[in-house]
Amino acid sequence: MKSYLFLLLILAIGFKFYSFSFLITLLVISFLIFFHELGHFLAAKHMKVDVEIFSIGFGKAIFKKTYKNTEYRLSALPLGGYVKLKGQDDLNPGEKNYEPNSYNTLSPLARIYILFAGPFFNFFLAFLLYIAIGFLGVQKLAPIIGSIAPNSAAEKANLQVGDTIMAINGVAIQSFEEISKLVHAKTTILDIKRDGALIKVTLTPQIDEGYNEFYQKVQKPLIGIAPKGEFVTIYHQGFTSLKYAYEESMEASLLIFKGLAKIISGELDAKNMGGIITMVDVTSKAANTSIVVLFLITALISINLGVLNLLPIPALDGGHILFNLYEFIFKKEVPKVCFEYLSYFGMALLLALMVFVTYNDLTRFMSNQ
Repeated sequence: MKSYLFLLLILAIGFKFYSFSFLITLLVISFLIFFHELGHFLAAKHMKVDVEIFSIGFGKAIFKKTYKNTEYRLSALPLGGYVKLKGQDDLNPGEKNYEPNSYNTLSPLARIYILFAGPFFNFFLAFLLYIAIGFLGVQKLAPIIGSIAPNSAAEKANLQVGDTIMAINGVAIQSFEEISKLVHAKTTILDIKRDGALIKVTLTPQIDEGYNEFYQKVQKPLIGIAPKGEFVTIYHQGFTSLKYAYEESMEASLLIFKGLAKIISGELDAKNMGGIITMVDVTSKAANTSIVVLFLITALISINLGVLNLLPIPALDGGHILFNLYEFIFKKEVPKVCFEYLSYFGMALLLALMVFVTYNDLTRFMSNQ
């Protein structure tokens, strides 16, 4: 009963702030969870491990059906999901079952294969979404100069407002954001389109104060230009869509790892961390924008889930992978007492993290109202 009441409360709040786009958000979150758990499910089936429960959501089951010894559930709280393998119980980590077709009868590498499959499916889903985005086309700022900073490299090289940058050091570009990736503190040759004519301009970017991908002030080589504000739709079709999807997936993954490292080191304020409320807010707004923006946000969330699940926290896939690596290297299981304490510590850490990011979410949400 409590699960149903909580579900009604979630729906009421969601519809109040986001109208029917909230339904799309629930579908997106549920699909991301389904795809993650599908990875674990298929890997477990491949290793002949019995899957007792496959649930989308937590709490009271709204719908359930048993097929080939697996109970499939759609549960009331659409904020998570799980697969329960024979011989594995995360809520009671000290209890292990070694019956036939159980998780614990597998070798450490086979268990790692099952554990890694969930995050891998998150990365794979993002890869597929980026392929779709490439075919649909994504809007980017056109590489047209809108303003030039005084005493900058651009001004000294006589660049002009309205110039279109076609290539940098022979590398063709299509959007303004590609410029910063190709600019270094050395002689640079720009292919410029001006009044229909193509010209070459040579300049040396100057080290000055700019911003990195986390909007931190840093010293970096700059040309000294700003975009005009015009947009261009860029398509990646055929085999180029695979390259685009791979590069975007890698870039997003590395960005998340860098962000986590900066938060841990104290370079970024932990208040920047967001949880389920931020996810719902961003996804619901994206649903009202366009299918491409929705796909972009979904891909980023999927990669985020993949990265976070690989963190070496005992209650997550990454923590269990670490335990199995220990067993593989030292040819013995992690001591039972140590395994239990670390597992409970991981659960407590995750609960504390959830409370913290929810507090951040609520603070941001209330300040924006």
